[in-house]
Amino acid sequence: MSFARRPSLVETIRERQKQGIFPVISEIKVRSEKEGDLLGGRDPLSLVQEMASCPVAGISVVTEPRYFGGNIELLKSVAQSVSLPVLHKDFINNITQIEQSAVSGASAILLIASMLEDTQIAELIDAAREHGLESLVEVHTISDIERVHQLNFDLLGINNRDITILEVDDTDVGHTERLAQYHDGTRPLVSESSISSSEEVVRAATAGADDHRIDLGVLQHRAGVLRRPGNA
Repeated sequence: MSFARRPSLVETIRERQKQGIFPVISEIKVRSEKEGDLLGGRDPLSLVQEMASCPVAGISVVTEPRYFGGNIELLKSVAQSVSLPVLHKDFINNITQIEQSAVSGASAILLIASMLEDTQIAELIDAAREHGLESLVEVHTISDIERVHQLNFDLLGINNRDITILEVDDTDVGHTERLAQYHDGTRPLVSESSISSSEEVVRAATAGADDHRIDLGVLQHRAGVLRRPGNA
């Protein structure tokens, strides 16, 4: 089966950097265990269009239904509505989910190191590439980084919160500051979660992050992060 070529998240991040714009991946998430309802009755596709009107590097879509209120139809709708790269976020652990990502229009998938065995991560990275998808491998500890650093994936994400407890902890961007030194620099580094202001974006960038994934900073309209190209 052939899959339509979607824009590359890695290439778009690099292009934003060349333009002098710090790359941001803005996120659509319906709800979270920590914050509850994030949309507040707003239309997610209208929010996506607002995000896309800013110089973002991509749109992240959370499709996990039980804890985050998402679904695969949301991913399809977002991918159809923008020309930007779309990152599919879920607890991805099998080939069927990767196939769904590809046919739904994603450019990249999230693989969470702490939820997968070493062999699983390698197999899923290979399967993603076969389906025309880039892989963002997410880590939360130094041990995670050591496990995955030799694998052939496309982007490394440091989650400032612990996804194994559904991100209800209060860890902040300081987590990226502590772990970024262990990144070997061979692929873009994305600082994820707990970023809600341009000041936190600058902190992560100073630590070595190439990109940021911002969810609450967008959905709760805090600090106007997206509309500050010089800082975001």
